[in-house]
Amino acid sequence: MIINENMIVLDMKAESKHDAIVELAEYAQKEGKIISIEDYIKSVFEREETYSTGVGNGIAIPHGKSKAVKEAMIVFGKSKGGIEWDSFDGKPVKMIFLLGVPDANVDNLHLKILSQLSRKLMNDDFVKMIREAKTTDGILTALNDIKVN
Repeated sequence: MIINENMIVLDMKAESKHDAIVELAEYAQKEGKIISIEDYIKSVFEREETYSTGVGNGIAIPHGKSKAVKEAMIVFGKSKGGIEWDSFDGKPVKMIFLLGVPDANVDNLHLKILSQLSRKLMNDDFVKMIREAKTTDGILTALNDIKVN
């Protein structure tokens, strides 16, 4: 399963991009999705240095491809106060989708997941559903058709 209720954080504590990525990665580690949090986070920050993953509309999709990732995953977090992310629209991020895929994956799984998620995020109803979800079930329902095969 690419996401479960233990990989959803409805009230993040982080106030910075760095802390948000670390906070969400810790949930992935607790669920056994990553072997080394340090190696995984390094891959995510290398991606962030290339270009910001703040896609606008209060959304960020940080991601990393790393040997530290055991299986494809999404960890979702909400920040009530918003986090500065160098987003394309200059607005703070309130919804974060942290993606991870194993480095050995040759079929560009991260691009497939990014593509599926990006398509969903173009739908205003989907974004509204995620933004207004008050429970982990609401988030899971919205994301349940993202597939890794």
